[in-house]
Amino acid sequence: MCIVEDTIVGTEAAQIPLQRGASLLETAVRYAEERHWDVFPGTWLEAVDGVQHCSCGDAACALPGAHPAREDWATQATGSATVARRLWSQQPTASILMPTGRAFDTVSVPETAGFLALARVKRMELSLGPVTSTPDRRMHFFVLPGGAAKAPDLLRKLGWVPSSLDLVTLGEGSYVAAPPTRYGSRGAVQWACRPSAANRWLPDVEEVIPPLAYACGRDR
Repeated sequence: MCIVEDTIVGTEAAQIPLQRGASLLETAVRYAEERHWDVFPGTWLEAVDGVQHCSCGDAACALPGAHPAREDWATQATGSATVARRLWSQQPTASILMPTGRAFDTVSVPETAGFLALARVKRMELSLGPVTSTPDRRMHFFVLPGGAAKAPDLLRKLGWVPSSLDLVTLGEGSYVAAPPTRYGSRGAVQWACRPSAANRWLPDVEEVIPPLAYACGRDR
């Protein structure tokens, strides 16, 4: 079952259906129930004089409505659909955030490199997990947990200096925003490659690093 809020312009856009009626609560529950992903509610957007501000109260918030609301967010994250329903019932407009390092890690690259990698993966018929596209023009490729720790050595074996590429891995202690979370007025997180039965089993980072490194190298 795929969970989709919006479509994006790009490689997979034509295959992504619209489900605009789904609430944040319903979507968070589905992530926990159908994909067994841990979720936790983050900050939310509040309208002040017609302008959207982050609930954290910081006028210069870098991720308005899309970051943890509590310092102990890691202990709040839950894979229980029942608990997720209760959490979002308390604040229905809270963003949906998911900890990395548990059910998955992610590899984050610039959007331009991400679409190049998607096309390359399709041509090479490689396995691919879900992929998100964020309003700050990054794409997150979901891989098996533990991938973040292995990525630097894999890049070196391919002949890359890890610091030379705009490729960031997120593992234990980090988190990602899930669709349809919004970044203030910048737009919503969307699925570039939606969750489906075909990608329920995530790829190992070894499978996605080569095309992502190649794409990032081309994008420099």
